[in-house]
Amino acid sequence: MRKLSEILSEIKVTKVIGNPDVPVYKIYIDSRKITNNSIFVAIRGIQTDGHNFIGDVIKAGAKTIICEKIPSKIVADVTYVQVENTSVLLGPIADSYYEHPSSKLKVIGITGTNGKTTIATLLYKLFRRLGYRTGLISTVVNYADSKSFESTHTTPDAISINKLLNKMVEAGCKYCFMEISSHSIVQNRINGITFAGGIFTNLTHDHLDYHNTFEEYLTAKKKFFDDLPATSFAITNADDKNGKIMLQNTKAKTFTYSLHSLSDYNATIIESHINGMLLKINSVEMWTRLIGKFNASNILAIYSTAILLNADKEKVMLELSDLTSVDGRFEYFTSPKQYTAIVDYAHTPDALLNVLQTMKQLVKTNGKIITVVGAGGNRDKTKRPVMAKVSAELSDKVILTSDNPRNEKPEDIICDMKQGLDKELSKKVLTIINRREAIRTACELATKDDMILVAGKGHETYQEVNGVKSHFDDREIIKEIFNDLM
Repeated sequence: MRKLSEILSEIKVTKVIGNPDVPVYKIYIDSRKITNNSIFVAIRGIQTDGHNFIGDVIKAGAKTIICEKIPSKIVADVTYVQVENTSVLLGPIADSYYEHPSSKLKVIGITGTNGKTTIATLLYKLFRRLGYRTGLISTVVNYADSKSFESTHTTPDAISINKLLNKMVEAGCKYCFMEISSHSIVQNRINGITFAGGIFTNLTHDHLDYHNTFEEYLTAKKKFFDDLPATSFAITNADDKNGKIMLQNTKAKTFTYSLHSLSDYNATIIESHINGMLLKINSVEMWTRLIGKFNASNILAIYSTAILLNADKEKVMLELSDLTSVDGRFEYFTSPKQYTAIVDYAHTPDALLNVLQTMKQLVKTNGKIITVVGAGGNRDKTKRPVMAKVSAELSDKVILTSDNPRNEKPEDIICDMKQGLDKELSKKVLTIINRREAIRTACELATKDDMILVAGKGHETYQEVNGVKSHFDDREIIKEIFNDLM
């Protein structure tokens, strides 16, 4: 519990009406969750405006309202705090309420289109193996040391982030590795967090339904690095042409990593197999159980970050070599009929390209590549035809199917995807809307030495159709089909 006046002393306030010393027990932006003696912060969102629910939250027990516009009706025992922009200040408010948890940790943010989850998760696992209590905020799951918390967004809202960071402090954590989405940057969700470092992976075609243009998407990512303090470090992938742009205006100490050019941290793939790779990192060889060029880049980012955090090089190499892939990221299953099925979260053209190029290198001379792929509904439509084109160009057979259609018709999504196919590529393509049947068909078509890619959902354990989520796990279905076809 903190007094409101303590929180207000750390933010810019326009006006206060009522008692500034009222005790604060909880902070909410969701009017449906209000409890007695809580603060309600009225946020102007894309679809709703929290100011419209001020009357309801007061009836539910809120004693403090933080808003941009004071309502015309003032309730006697309620304190009203007017600020210029509630969205911008929500992070600092939450940071103050939880007594600045990020300043008590070394928080490392990972941003980019692809690789965020793998890098954040494996850094979390690595530092726990190195003996540190560590936290994770990711697309798949959140952790405060060994205790897990459900993940609903790549980067949660500002209150949820600070609550998680506070749990990490209480658990004795020293580090937190955190995925940073472009949405969270633009929506000010990470405002108020003290970052010890930032990692840039790459920037490719995604989220243009939200950012409108690639330039806006790039600017959103860059803002994270622009805002890093001088006490932090910024490390970027020099193999991505946008990597240098990220570092243009940052105050942080800058570093680069690369597979192809001279950088602070370099790696070369010496050998590549279905069960791992032999890498040379800054002249030292190491084995990793991860697969593919994109994962070599991810491993290099993880190694670089660990060294910048003063971890012992030999211990880092040793522990890295034993880490396995993140759930739903190039996760492979071997059929009794001696073909391989790979489940991967690839849901952008570049991610599909990376995974399929890796499969091309691994598949045996007489083997075929069969790809099962769809695209998410209510998301960036411009990437759909490109995803289909990439899949067809690098596969022997493609089955277009449902991903998470959400509130769109699967047929319409698939129609958008087919716009990327010319007459020749179309000959390789089947359409099976039912995802389970699409996966089954791929397995029935596969023979010895073939490789199947089931792309798009990865770790997800649900399928969302017309706003309703039902249990659906690509990995479970593959195992079931393998058993049925034995």
